[in-house]
Amino acid sequence: MPELPEVETIRRQLAPELRGRRIERLEVLDPRWSRPLAPQTLAAAVGGRAIGELGRRGKYLLLGLDRGETLVMHLRMTGNLLLVAGGEAPGPYLRARFLLDDGRELWFTDPRRFGEAFLVDESGLAARFAGRLGVEPFAEEFTPQALGEIAAGRTVPLKSFLLDQAGVAGIGNIYADEALFRAALHPLSPAGSMRPEHHQALRDAIRDALRAGIDGGGASIDDYRDARGERGAMQEEFLVHTREGKPCPRCGEAIARILVNGRSTYYCPACQVRLRRRPRRARSTRAARR
Repeated sequence: MPELPEVETIRRQLAPELRGRRIERLEVLDPRWSRPLAPQTLAAAVGGRAIGELGRRGKYLLLGLDRGETLVMHLRMTGNLLLVAGGEAPGPYLRARFLLDDGRELWFTDPRRFGEAFLVDESGLAARFAGRLGVEPFAEEFTPQALGEIAAGRTVPLKSFLLDQAGVAGIGNIYADEALFRAALHPLSPAGSMRPEHHQALRDAIRDALRAGIDGGGASIDDYRDARGERGAMQEEFLVHTREGKPCPRCGEAIARILVNGRSTYYCPACQVRLRRRPRRARSTRAARR
């Protein structure tokens, strides 16, 4: 599934190309892409609209339109957004296409058909994400202290904690592994077992892993392509992800693979420290110390 670096790569490529353009027509070719709206309803609402800024929230792309509305798109597992010259023959996985006023087209392709789009106004956008998406990793408010507050009392493994979009938005399977390796933290450590020094290390590691992904244009393990149809290069820079059996770049131990809540998880068993859940003090002991 495209994660924050892949979505951000697409956003950065498309933003200068789409800003100020007009959508002459939107063709929704798969009703699953626009549901619960009927394809013709969404097409009528978007056709003829001018494009403003192209933003991102977590793994969502935000196509700003005139009159204060936003077309929100999620690539899900196998979705891609491709900017192509007009008149090209569409492939078998085309789910929607935007015909632009300069003759080019923006294609939403998706072999597994999990991608989606919905149109909202400003208040609807905030309501849609409320409680679902947490802090943005590059936001000023994402401090080590904030990470500690999000993790406080959580007993889930750190890998699962990072995949929960309600905590920190945009991290998926790839960059969770890469961040935990950089922070030298075992993926099965309880999230609430971290101490302040771990909060600092993990906050910095999350940002470093995501920056590496953006610098590499995203990771193309399976279906991901950028807006130009090109593969990303981040997969060539993985430190642990998909590197089972290969030597750890830090200590030389063989990288291991385990399942955490059904997700393949790669880590170094020698240098990623497994934290233990902090024991709770007995009530009687606390009372005696008062």
